[in-house]
Formats: sequence, structure tokens, C-alpha cells
Amino acid sequence: MRYIILLEGTNPAGPPPEGLMAGIMQLGDEATRSGALLDNGGLAPSALGAKVAVAGGELSVVDGPFAESKEMISYAIYDVRSKEEAVEWATRFVRLHHESWPGWEGEATVLKVFGPEDFPPQS
Repeated sequence: MRYIILLEGTNPAGPPPEGLMAGIMQLGDEATRSGALLDNGGLAPSALGAKVAVAGGELSVVDGPFAESKEMISYAIYDVRSKEEAVEWATRFVRLHHESWPGWEGEATVLKVFGPEDFPPQS
């Protein structure tokens, strides 16, 4: 089963601590070696993005930055046996940020990616 994990967070003043980046690389390497991590990447600040929406029958495009206090900062796609395993990888990633970067606050959203096994066979 594939899951996408989206990380949102606040960035305390200054760059991320060096130990955090080393920890991220180590955790990513472990997840890759285990065969669980399929893809991951950092995301640019919302100031470089846009939102496309439909509300009240009208389509709108709004350039960033967005008003949310937290930024979407990274994503990872895992192929794991269960939601619990995906949650464990997300927990380790969030814990690493919390322990390595004083003042950092954030959250990870774990979402299942539909696959062929989620739909009945077409007759």
C-alpha cells in the first residue's frame, strides 16, 4: 500500500540545525534501504506557489504566499504493509524535527494513495 506523507511546519528563526539535516539524510537512507521510501522532496515556500479553486461556481487562481501560519515543507511517498507502518515513519520524521530544532512546530498528514487493489474489477 502506498501512502503520501505531507509535512507542515513553522520555521524558527535561522536556518535548520546541521544535526537535523544529517538526521533527515540518515532516516531517508534507512527508509530507502528498507524498500519503504519511494520518493521524497522538500517543497518551496508558498510565496512561490498558487492555489486554484472553485467556489460559488467561480474558478479562481491566487498566487502565494498564503495566510496559513504553517508552510507545507516536504512530502514523502512510502510503499508499506499498513497505515500503522506509514504513521511510524511519519512519527520518526516529526520527532526528529522536534528533538533537533528548538521551537519547531509542525504536523504530518498521512494519506493513502489509491491503487488498483482499492477498486472492484471492471466487468
